[in-house]
Amino acid sequence: MAVSHKGAISFGLVHIPVSLYTATQDSDIRFNQLHKDHHSRIRYKKVCGHCGEEVTSKDIVKGFEYDKDKYVIITEEDFEKIKTEKDRTIQILHFVSLDEISPIYFDKTYHAIPNPGGERAFELLRKAMMEEGKIAIGKTVMGNSETLLAIIPREEGILIEKMFFQEDIKEIPKDYPKVEVDEKELEMAKVLINSMDKPFKPEEYKDEYQMRLKELIEKKIAGKEIVTAVDQEEADTPDNVIDLMEALKKSIEQNKDKEEVKARATTKPKVKKAKGRTRGA
Repeated sequence: MAVSHKGAISFGLVHIPVSLYTATQDSDIRFNQLHKDHHSRIRYKKVCGHCGEEVTSKDIVKGFEYDKDKYVIITEEDFEKIKTEKDRTIQILHFVSLDEISPIYFDKTYHAIPNPGGERAFELLRKAMMEEGKIAIGKTVMGNSETLLAIIPREEGILIEKMFFQEDIKEIPKDYPKVEVDEKELEMAKVLINSMDKPFKPEEYKDEYQMRLKELIEKKIAGKEIVTAVDQEEADTPDNVIDLMEALKKSIEQNKDKEEVKARATTKPKVKKAKGRTRGA
């Protein structure tokens, strides 16, 4: 796996050289754009707006438009020249509790791996944060932009979460009325929540739509007819909730039924011993 970023985690006078590796991947099926008549690939060319000639990546530079059709050219060497040593390290600013940060600020996750010589300090930081129940907030420059980071200790290592700055977060598009909640309905909703409470096991969750999409592609290749999928649970669900309390009660009963079926399915039936003759009978 390729390294996404090389640097160091720095807090106080402690300096830990690390490499960051992407922790997630896009598993969605991708499609090519084709001409509807010829089924040939649609190609996109980079063309110079002045001479109309096609250009390659090596012919392209970055330019900032400071006035109408006037640009200042910035090279990769220019970007590197303005970076300080502080920019090249993940500077820990302070420590906080994870539950203080809204998930809306999280963008992309990386695995932090200590480089040779940094293992002891890396493990010291990980274990200290774990035992104190804290994560670290830090900053660094990744590529050509400064990035806010959350450094999160885990049993198996340290995760680095790339974060949005406050100015990157959009406000809620519109307000909605905060209506009064009936106490009986609230208690019933709590019962429903607790009846559905169970440990998070990521291996239990599958992208079912992608699975159906793969099946569709296989059927298309084989020339088979595509049948419309029907979700029975969704088909039996009314469009509008008329009686909220009744809907809550039915949801609790439905969840109990599901748990009972699951329990029966996982319970091994007792095997009866076959009655046989005793010797000498």
